[in-house]
Amino acid sequence: MPELQTYPADLHIHSRYSGATSTRMVLDTIAQQAKLKGLVFVGTGDVFHPRWFESIKTELAEVAEGTLEHPRYHTRFILTVEVEDKHRVHHLIFLPAVATIESVREELAKHSSDINADGRARVNLSAPEIVDIALAHDCLVGPGHAFTPWTSMYKEFDSMQACYGDRANKVRFLELGLSADTSLADRIAELADVTFLSCSDAHSPWPDKLGREFTRFELAEPTYAEIIKAIKRENGRRISFNVGFDPRLGKYHLTACSRCYEQFTLEQAKASRWRCDKCGGWIKKGVRDRVNELANYSEPKHPPHRPNYLRIAPLAEVIALALGHNDAHAPEVQSLWEKLVGRFGNEIEVLIDVPAEELANVAGTKVAAVVRAFREGALRVVPGGGGRYGHLEIPLELAKAQKLGGQRTLVEFE
Repeated sequence: MPELQTYPADLHIHSRYSGATSTRMVLDTIAQQAKLKGLVFVGTGDVFHPRWFESIKTELAEVAEGTLEHPRYHTRFILTVEVEDKHRVHHLIFLPAVATIESVREELAKHSSDINADGRARVNLSAPEIVDIALAHDCLVGPGHAFTPWTSMYKEFDSMQACYGDRANKVRFLELGLSADTSLADRIAELADVTFLSCSDAHSPWPDKLGREFTRFELAEPTYAEIIKAIKRENGRRISFNVGFDPRLGKYHLTACSRCYEQFTLEQAKASRWRCDKCGGWIKKGVRDRVNELANYSEPKHPPHRPNYLRIAPLAEVIALALGHNDAHAPEVQSLWEKLVGRFGNEIEVLIDVPAEELANVAGTKVAAVVRAFREGALRVVPGGGGRYGHLEIPLELAKAQKLGGQRTLVEFE
């Protein structure tokens, strides 16, 4: 078997042509920021949108079948798209070649009124019908952000079988989403043979969004074909890490009001008929409670092929926490972010791999201490819910030891 190397990848993003997405989501900026983040691969997203497809064809060079590269920043892209089915379930599709895009698009366009207008097209098809079209064109398909309480498989269905019917065994991967990790998902027995992907679903190119969740692949070379082998767990190719948020930081982790964010137990929400007794807003069921409803096990049962899940947060948020800023975009925070990334190459290295002593030499002991505490899981997590992200707090002991200003510093994820 050839020697395998590590390739971090974020395979679910959107272009400027998707709703509620930054106008800066263009290929040049995505490729540049991916390099600063430490990503080798990014999904193109939105390949069915005519103008985005034209950008892909003209601005990226095909270096292997299904594998494109930005000529300046050398970030590699694979062809991806997210579609919404008639039950409002979102599916990720990975396409093997540029030539495949037009043929799949032609099939789906027969069932869509907005495929030319929105990068995330809505199609009047069921999940099994989408799988059939994808497989007929040698594509790979799986549920996107499978646990979120808005547009996901486990929002609308109680099982993969209920969603995908007799095509369920053809679905090889599931995207976890920001409010779930393997400790939650592996409490559900039907997912034991499914490969989990961690992706950002980024609507903005900056490193606090792009690559905020990513997957570390072990591949023989950086190509689409190798990524597919790793997802299918073939020929020794594999995923070595799922990397992402502590699920408590996700904005749908706990059951909470979607207007005022008051949090509820599942029993309280049911008793109030899913109306907030504080403001009258609708209560959204949290991922934790939804998993508890679906779970076959009280504790996760990780299958042998399941990689570890490494919890991270955006580096700028961690720096802001150390400096006592509530704004991760403050000049002082950004200056230290640039110093650290400039010195060590990319954000992933700083967050995960660089020894804390070396970080202290560049950014000072306060930042190094908070990064170390973050790696060790020593920071306090205040869970999110109802559409508001969770946030981190510095424990009193660490705040005192590092003279971090007051009893603790609080930073919210925006």
